Parts: sequence; structure tokens; C-alpha cells
Amino acid sequence: MFPSLSDEQRHFVSTVRELAQGEFRERAPRYQDGTFPWENLRELAQLGILGMAVPEEYGGLGLGTLESALVLEEIAKGCYATAMMMLGEIGVQCRIVSHFAPEALRQKFLPRIVAGECVMAICITEPDAGTDAGRMRTNAEVRGDTVVLNGAKTLISRADVGDLFIVFTRVDRRPGGEGIGCLLVEKGTKGLIAEAKYHTMGGEMLSEVRFEDVEVPIENLIVRENGIRRLFNAFNVQRCLNSAICLGSAEGAFDECVRYMQVREIAGHPIAEFQGLRWRLAECAVKLESARLLLHRAAVGADSGLPSATDTAMAKLSCNRAGYETADCALQLFGALGFDEDSVVGYLVDRTRGWLIAGGTVEQMLNRIAGGMLARDAEAAPRNGQTLKAAR
Repeated sequence: MFPSLSDEQRHFVSTVRELAQGEFRERAPRYQDGTFPWENLRELAQLGILGMAVPEEYGGLGLGTLESALVLEEIAKGCYATAMMMLGEIGVQCRIVSHFAPEALRQKFLPRIVAGECVMAICITEPDAGTDAGRMRTNAEVRGDTVVLNGAKTLISRADVGDLFIVFTRVDRRPGGEGIGCLLVEKGTKGLIAEAKYHTMGGEMLSEVRFEDVEVPIENLIVRENGIRRLFNAFNVQRCLNSAICLGSAEGAFDECVRYMQVREIAGHPIAEFQGLRWRLAECAVKLESARLLLHRAAVGADSGLPSATDTAMAKLSCNRAGYETADCALQLFGALGFDEDSVVGYLVDRTRGWLIAGGTVEQMLNRIAGGMLARDAEAAPRNGQTLKAAR
């Protein structure tokens, strides 16, 4: 537990932990095939947890990034699929609506999010535009008081069950990142076609989404330009949240491993007594705790002002690596049982592996961290031809 948490935060996290371990953990196998966890969504809505990121004036709790990360970590320990569902309700989608949508749309959608009546899907990735979002071709043409959307998105989470689609798109074919905007499209809108096509190693169903002359009111164009910049700022927060899911999943694998090592015997001794295996467990514990501290620092920074791209990249990189390495180590310590198709730790290896790609690859995070370090060094470098010796 992070040492500076308030009593209120600790109680909140404890409540979520009891639910995740007491209810969600038992149900988790039901959702390994990509089935959406509707039952868990309703329970979280009843507790008000789905409204964590929704401002209080719309019926939410108005909590920050740190609380969201803590909750996702606990839920992921019990049920990965439920954590992923939760990410869609308290993550970047919700924040985009609450920050950029006009008042009428906030009043329409935000209370529904709190009540668990609005599943959101964010549509960014295209067949030829993944990490390089500036290459997207989907276009929204403004025609008076309406907007007509055409294009295609791929590998979209929750699109098969989505009620509201947050679509990043080019506006009036303007080039570059400045020409990217954001549009809200509701389920059932004519010309919106979402088809579940990919069942990932992580157990999630991803969809292809097509927009064929989709018409929406001009008010739904909530960001008209410079959407890439706003998206990147929002994704600095999102990276704290998907890092929390990766971390929580790994902790679930770690906990399973600790229990197993104390009951599995070789030559009459629990394998927890073997020094080589104990060291591997200790190394995993250090990796997880180090990653958690970086995550909490980034989350606190995000709540204090503009999220730091460097801090969030460090958090994601460390959580992704620690998460996958810990889950993989747990599988190894389980031996052949870990490789079984129904193994919990095997399941979590697949889930944590995906985060080395999703939400920004680890290579992209390394570039962001290096860029931040070089920019900081450039600001501190001597000016006007001063040598380092003269500067001292």
C-alpha cells in the first residue's frame, strides 16, 4: 500500500479489494473467452465505482488518477476482463467527454456512465495508422449543422458492446496532427458498423469499425483541431491506468505463485525452502514494488497538473516489464501445471504480454523517456558558447 494514502483512500481501496477477491475472482473464468462482464459492471455501478472519473455535478465521485489506478490494480488481481471493462468507463474516453463535450452532451452521457448504462469505445487505430496516429485517413466533413463521417478503424476494444464511440478523425481533410479532431457517435447511428473480428491472447474481443456516411449533429464534433495534442495529454493519464491493470494482473500471478510454493513439495520439502526459487520470488517482489512506486509518482503528478510524458512513460515501461516478467516467472515456478490450458498463471502471462504492445509499445516508451531526458539536459546546458568549465 502506498504510504501516503489517506484513510478515505485506504477504505475505498479495501472495499474494492473485497469485491474483487470475493466475487470477481471466482467469476473470472467465465470471461476468458471474451464475454463481456455485464454482471460485474452492474455491481460496480451500484457501488458508484463506475463514476470514479465523472465530476460530482453529474453524479460521479470526481476522483483522481491515483484512486483510479489503485482501483484498477485491485480489480485486475481478481479479474482481468473486469479491469479492462472498467478502464473503458474511467479512462481516457470518460475524460474526453467530461473535458471537451458541450454541456448538453455531458448531461446526456455522464450520468449514464455512472449508472453503467453507457459502455464506451475509443476509436483511434486504423489499418495504416497505429503508433503514427497522424497518418489516419478517417475523415469528418462538416456540412452546415451536421458532420458526415467516413473511414475505418481496427483493433477496437468494446466496440461490439459499445453504446458511445469516441472517434478521432481528420476534419475536412486537413493534413497533419493539427487536422485531427474528435467526434461522438452513438450506437445505432445509420452507417456505423462494428464487427468483432479478433480474439486476442489476452482474451479480449477486438473489432473492426466502419463509418459509411455516418451523420451526426455538429455539436458531436467536440474537438475540431489539434486533437492529436489533446489525445496525447489524455493518454499520459491513460498510461497510468493501463499500467495499473498490468501491475495488478502480475500481482495476481505472484500471489498464486507464493501459495503454490508453500504447498508443492519435492523430496519431502516445500519448494519455498529452495534458495534458488526463493531468490526468483524476491526478484519479482522488488520489480513489482519498484514499478508500483513509479506508477504512483506518475499518477500523483497527473493529478497535480499536466501529466508528465516522461513520468508516465517510465511507469508504463516498468509496469509492463515487471508485469510480464513476474507472470512468466510464476508460470515457470508452477512447472508443467503452469503451462496447462486452464492455468491461472498461464492466463495471466498472456494478459500481461499484451501490455508490452498496447497503449504505446515499450519501444515507444523508451523513446519518450530518452526524449524527456535530452530535453531536460538541453535546458540545463550552458548558453552563449559557455564551456562546462566556465559554467561551473
